Amino acid sequence: MTEPSSEHDALRQRVQTSLDRQGMMQPLGVRLLAVAPGTVTLVMPYSERVTQQQGGFHGGAMGALADIAGGYAALTVAPEGMEVTTVEYKINFLAAFQGGELQATGRVTKAGKRIIVTTAEVVHVAADGKRSDCAVMQQTLVPVPKTY
Repeated sequence: MTEPSSEHDALRQRVQTSLDRQGMMQPLGVRLLAVAPGTVTLVMPYSERVTQQQGGFHGGAMGALADIAGGYAALTVAPEGMEVTTVEYKINFLAAFQGGELQATGRVTKAGKRIIVTTAEVVHVAADGKRSDCAVMQQTLVPVPKTY
């Protein structure tokens, strides 16, 4: 039987390897914070690259972060040799924020053979550590063969 820490290390490496290949996430400064079976948390720092015209985090950046967090949560339960791709997602934006960072935690709701359903919660973390709800998302993904 595999020890939980080595299983988590393997999952973390699987997710990190995929994240490193995501060209869109690199200039946005997205980094992996936590990985466990069925759960992944990503962080996006505030910068001019992720803002809208009024200086707040752009909805597209929040949506991308939630999509990736949910997708990587799904990847932790996908069979070896498979990746996942998003079929659809729905997001609700709850509040706008500037500064600090966004943390998106994706969680698997249901993992089937053909589809995986996840949710993601996006939270703003201010410089003083105050946490505020920012967005919630639900998504459907499908396993696809890994091609790299």
